[in-house]
Amino acid sequence: MKKLKLAIIGCGGMAQGGHAKSFSEVSDVIEVMACCDIEIEKAKAMAESMGVEHYAADYHDILEYCDAVMLVLPHHLHFPIGMECLKAGKHVLCEKPMCISEQECIEMTEFAEKQGLVLMVAYVCRYMPIYNYLKNSIDDKRYGDIFQLSIWTEQLTMTNEWSKNAATLGGGQLFSHGCHYIDLLLWFLGEPKCGTHVGTKKCTPWMDREGTSNVSIEFESGALGYHFGTWGAKGSHHRYCTQAHFEDCMLELNVSDGLIYEYRWNEEPKLVDQVKIGKNTYYELRYFAECVLMGKPVLTDGFDSLQGLRVIWELYEAEEKGIVADLRGLGIKHMEPFIKMEPAERRVAKAADGDGDIK
Repeated sequence: MKKLKLAIIGCGGMAQGGHAKSFSEVSDVIEVMACCDIEIEKAKAMAESMGVEHYAADYHDILEYCDAVMLVLPHHLHFPIGMECLKAGKHVLCEKPMCISEQECIEMTEFAEKQGLVLMVAYVCRYMPIYNYLKNSIDDKRYGDIFQLSIWTEQLTMTNEWSKNAATLGGGQLFSHGCHYIDLLLWFLGEPKCGTHVGTKKCTPWMDREGTSNVSIEFESGALGYHFGTWGAKGSHHRYCTQAHFEDCMLELNVSDGLIYEYRWNEEPKLVDQVKIGKNTYYELRYFAECVLMGKPVLTDGFDSLQGLRVIWELYEAEEKGIVADLRGLGIKHMEPFIKMEPAERRVAKAADGDGDIK
C-alpha cells in the first residue's frame, strides 16, 4: 500500500510526546519525511529521534518533501500556516481547536474543499475505542435512552507563555482543551438547545482567562450534558472520567485506565470492556492517512469541528452577559445556511426560525 508522506510542523511538547510515539504504530501507512520548528534544535532533535532526514526552521523549506502536514502549533498560527500549506497543495491534519475565529475556520475549510484537499481536525477522542464504545451504546440504545452525560478532566497545565495568553490560545481552558469534550457532547447527544458556562481563574493565576470550567447543556432530545475541566488540579482520583446515565444503567468510562464499568443498583460494578490506555493518537493518524489515500470520509472536518467552537463562543458571550446561552441552530444539521452569516445575522435568523424564548 502507498504511504502518506507527512511533515510535522511544530516540534514542541505535544509533538514530541503523544504524536511522536504513535508514528511507529502507523509506519505501514505514514512515512514522516521532515520536521519543522522555529527553534531549529527542536526540529533537529525530533528528526534524529525518528530517523528523519530533513528538518528546518521555516516550514516553506520542507513542503517539497511531503504530501501532507500535521500542524502542532500555537492556536493563533493554525490559520496562517494552515492556509499556506493548503495553497501549496498539501493535505492538513490540524491540532484542535482549528482556528481562533469563525471566519478563519470557514475560510480554511472552504478553501480545502474547493481544492479537493483533506482538512482534518485532530479531535483525538472521536477516534479512541473507549469513546466509540459509548457512541455505539448510545446510537443502538443498548442500555435504553441516555438522559445525562458527564465528563470530567482534571490536570495541571502550566506550560509555555502562548498557552497562558488568551490572544494566542483563543480563550481559556474551555476553548483550548474543553473543545475536545464539547465536541464529544455534540457527537453523542446531537443538537444543543441551551446552556451555561461558568469559569474561574482562581488557583490558576497564570491564565489570562479561565483555568477551570463548568459547562451545562440541554439538548433537543431532552438529554443533559455536563463538562468539568481544570488546569489547576494538584491531585485527582481519576483524572479523566465519563459517566453516562441510561434508562437501564450507568456506564463509567475510566479513560485514564481504559476501563468501562456498568453500574446497576444493588449489584457489584461489572467490567464490560478494557481498551488500550493513553491518547492513542495513532488512531487519528491512521484515519487521516486513510482519508487521503483511500478517500475515506473525514469524521472531524472543518465544518463539523466548527460547530463545537460556535457553541463555546456562544457560551462565553452568555457568561459575560449573565444569561443562558441560546444554542439552537449551532448544531451540524443547521450548519450550511449559517456559514456565510455574521454572528449578529445568525442570531436574528435563529430567533425567527425558533419558538421564542427558551423554556
